Amino acid sequence: MRAEIATLASEIEKSVALLSQRLGETAAYRLEELNAMSEDPELWNDPAKAQKLMRERQLLSDSIDTRDGLAQELADNLELIEMGEAEGDADVVTEAETAIRKLRDIAAEKELEALLDGEADGNDTFIEINSGAGGTESCDWASMLARMYVRWAEKRGYKVELQSESAGEEAGIKSASYKISGPNAYGWLKGESGVHRLVRISPYDSAARRHTSFSSVWVYPVVDDAIEIEVNPSDIRIDTYRSSGAGGQHVNTTDSAVRITHIPTNIVVTSSEKSQHQNRDIAMKALKSRLYQMELDRRNAAINEAHEAKGDAGWGNQIRSYVLQPYQMVKDLRTGVETSDSQGVLDGNLDAFMAATLAQGATGKSRAEANAEIGRASCRERV
Repeated sequence: MRAEIATLASEIEKSVALLSQRLGETAAYRLEELNAMSEDPELWNDPAKAQKLMRERQLLSDSIDTRDGLAQELADNLELIEMGEAEGDADVVTEAETAIRKLRDIAAEKELEALLDGEADGNDTFIEINSGAGGTESCDWASMLARMYVRWAEKRGYKVELQSESAGEEAGIKSASYKISGPNAYGWLKGESGVHRLVRISPYDSAARRHTSFSSVWVYPVVDDAIEIEVNPSDIRIDTYRSSGAGGQHVNTTDSAVRITHIPTNIVVTSSEKSQHQNRDIAMKALKSRLYQMELDRRNAAINEAHEAKGDAGWGNQIRSYVLQPYQMVKDLRTGVETSDSQGVLDGNLDAFMAATLAQGATGKSRAEANAEIGRASCRERV
């Protein structure tokens, strides 16, 4: 077997091992459990819970099938190479080697997709583009960025909905907001938040001088309101007490009222209806509602912090530079990934940049390591 194929096989095996690590040792048992739960005839009495279970089941099943399929296809092709070499059948060997090269690209892509396991990575996303320093030039640049992201989303088969748009005074847009819906939309786009810098010969300058423009991008997830808040029983204290309701001193003389204290947050909720069982239910729902609101506040604070961290859309804050003059180059300043295919990037070929940011953010790898990992993605985009 040639050294190249041995190296590719080793890389595929590493990808399979990483996929297994992400799945965990109990993945097969969890899938069996979900399969059994999905056959419960009473499951769909709670549609929201049922849909959540079925989504988890499908995702887990697909992940296991992907890992097992990669491992099996690699084993099959390695066996074909051995057989072809033993029988002197060069065509079989060539075909199997070609399959392994393609399999390496697929394994690398699946490995990157496995990194999309953040809390909101699978969600739909909002993306906002705002013009920055540069006047008309910046407004035109903002419209070019909007087109770039729309093209990227459409290539992936995502649904794109324009939420709002403010036109520039002479050209382009001051701002635009889109909702992009599709699997892992937020996970892929989250690394695009920041300031984007354009250098080009201005089409609005009669002297044909070179101009630098800035626009900012802000990406945040669409939060699913059908969230389920779990309360650890050890985190709450339930007290019952005698409530004297309206109607006299001796009305409701049983200890039916309920007070629940959530110890970690010191949230206290009460209910004083006639039934203690009903009061427990009402108080617990109230507690979950309070905890849910706290979570939404926390998320909004994190989003605002991320937004403020982008800085002003101007010099010194950019995450990526797009140079159209005097040469062609797009370079990500965080990962060091670059390409001379500027027009391809502006037409939506962003996967190489997104993959590098994702790999570096998830593993803390160096620029060189991140570049090596997404090199194949860059080659596929140029083709």
